[in-house]
Amino acid sequence: MSEQVELAISGMTCASCANRIERKLNKLDGVSASVNYATEKARVEYAAGIAPDDLVATVEAAGYAAVPVAAAPDATAGRDPLLARLIVAAVLTVPVALTMFFDVSGADRVTLLLAAPVVTWCAWPFHRAALLSLRHGSTTMDTLVSLGVAVSYVWSLAALAGDGHSYVEVAATLTTFLLAGRVLEHRAKRSAGEALRALMSLGAKQVRVLRDGATGVEVTLPIEQLRVGDLFVVRPGERVSTDGVVESGASAIDASLVTGESVPVEVGIGSAVTGGTLNSNGRLVVRATGVGADTQLARIARLVEEAQSGKAAAQRLADRVSSVFVPAVLVAAVVTFLAWLILSGSATDAVAAAVAVLIVACPCALGLATPTALLVGTGRGAQLGVLLRGPEVLESTRRIDTVVLDKTGTVTRGELRLLAVTASAGAAEEEVRRRAAAVESASEHPIARAVATSANQHAPVEDFEALPGLGARGVVEGDDVVIGRPALLVERGLPLDEELTAAVEEAEAAGSTAVAIGWGGAARGVLAVGDTVKDGALDAMSRLRGLGLEPVLLTGDHERAARTIAAEVGIDTVIAGVLPDEKAAHVRALQESGRVVAMVGDGVNDAAALACADLGIAMGTGADAAIAASDLTLVRGDLRLVPDAVRLARATLRTIRANLAWAFGYNIVLIPLAASGRLDPMLAGAAMALSSLCVVGNSLRLRRFR
Repeated sequence: MSEQVELAISGMTCASCANRIERKLNKLDGVSASVNYATEKARVEYAAGIAPDDLVATVEAAGYAAVPVAAAPDATAGRDPLLARLIVAAVLTVPVALTMFFDVSGADRVTLLLAAPVVTWCAWPFHRAALLSLRHGSTTMDTLVSLGVAVSYVWSLAALAGDGHSYVEVAATLTTFLLAGRVLEHRAKRSAGEALRALMSLGAKQVRVLRDGATGVEVTLPIEQLRVGDLFVVRPGERVSTDGVVESGASAIDASLVTGESVPVEVGIGSAVTGGTLNSNGRLVVRATGVGADTQLARIARLVEEAQSGKAAAQRLADRVSSVFVPAVLVAAVVTFLAWLILSGSATDAVAAAVAVLIVACPCALGLATPTALLVGTGRGAQLGVLLRGPEVLESTRRIDTVVLDKTGTVTRGELRLLAVTASAGAAEEEVRRRAAAVESASEHPIARAVATSANQHAPVEDFEALPGLGARGVVEGDDVVIGRPALLVERGLPLDEELTAAVEEAEAAGSTAVAIGWGGAARGVLAVGDTVKDGALDAMSRLRGLGLEPVLLTGDHERAARTIAAEVGIDTVIAGVLPDEKAAHVRALQESGRVVAMVGDGVNDAAALACADLGIAMGTGADAAIAASDLTLVRGDLRLVPDAVRLARATLRTIRANLAWAFGYNIVLIPLAASGRLDPMLAGAAMALSSLCVVGNSLRLRRFR
């Protein structure tokens, strides 16, 4: 019988680190491990007889630190350890870099002193990773960075003693820029666990449990002490503590954050309720049917966690080729040194040529290619209301061909409004609206609030009476006015005529809620209440198609409501009636059919689907869990930002690729020149600086993105 454990891994600097740990763990008999660089976690399944301590020891033997997730400190707590190194490096590098433009007597010694902490303490994470890779017989980008920094500084020391040219500014600026890139990367990775914390924050911390039956005394307990079968109280405005069945009371439950239903659900005795949903009005007594890990909210949280851990972290573009590039540069430098030593007999010329190869191959432009484009692209995106998570997102936007959109709060506003008023022959529309608003103004029901706020003014209501699950009544201007479900009016002897019956059918066919009102022995009107489409949704769908993307509507609402909204915004494909834990399954089904899927959502119920989609896009006006589980966040609730986000991400990816092409092209051309002795170290340093300027300049073009 096998067991599972999740380990929090620290010390990884690139995807090759994750691969190395995974290989080490999988070499153990009876162990199957998957290491995720993005979340910095290892999910390990191991056979009986193997202790978790053995797994931790294996990770530590590979040069990294590991601890079971339950015992791991909060990754979001405290400051990024690289931030202090970046600040020190930036402060010390500025005067060093200025010496490139001003000829100051004796400046070489000062810059060497200023750069010493930069190339040692500040650059230590790169040196450590390079040494660790060397110990395991491999090379990464950190190998190039460490060599570039070390060789540039050591050569500068030698140049000072021999009155030669110094390249100390190369070592300092390279360290500072690459530290900045790492800090940005770490900030994106630290947010990986926010989805689960946001999900679980919906759960109650305390619960009012009834002792000695439904009429017993309320006792406030920690939620952990609640047991299946316990009776607990949910007051108006409170969230339901856990999954259960209503034993007494009636109310309207707002389940939009958990189930995606746009209209509050009426509940009464025998109705099932879900933990985390909001009780709009009325006191409920609920019998717990699921607690802790068995609740729907906890299941959604597990889906998000599984989707995140199962999503392979894309290796950084520069790292993909560094495994070949780095050894090639090292071999080229050694061959150059030996060739010059043999052919010229001059150790000085041999060292100069070899150093020129290393300096001209120093991956400054290569290291800047991704961070600078990402920095400018994300900055421009923030101005436009689009937040990009990192380079992995860019790869996803290039490949997607399908955009799945949640309905409530994404395509629609997610709030109820009065859409239409139909008056019978015996009443005026304004009178129907005014009297409906008068009665509903005394109710706390969400539908009642939509009706009450629709009128500019309304008459006072007297003798108000709420009719839970049905509607309400009250005396307005001397008439006994009844408002609510059409069946309520029929029951009260206020039948609907053909015109009003047709209005009810039309409202329900459009996915709206029909509210009937009557007085004086007859029904007088029908009010249609429902959700409305966001401004710009139709234009957004048109622009998505212009990018070659097919929009699909995915919702927990019923078929008629979904089809009506889809037709209004121009979406042909609709998947309706989907439960919260089924959304991710529908996304996976599309992926299995060959689609590359982007998911756009805003609710907690969308979080798992956002996490397992190839590209998750969250509306910033929605739930924290959706935002944390996404790859892209739209600050505003404007759907037109979705095509803008895709275009910006693709433009940023093109810029990164152009930067990488330039960086490698420059190396391919100049390394042979340096090896042949036609490029001395001073010119090699200048060429490297020019390469970096070209990369930065190309990245700055993204500032003009419209």
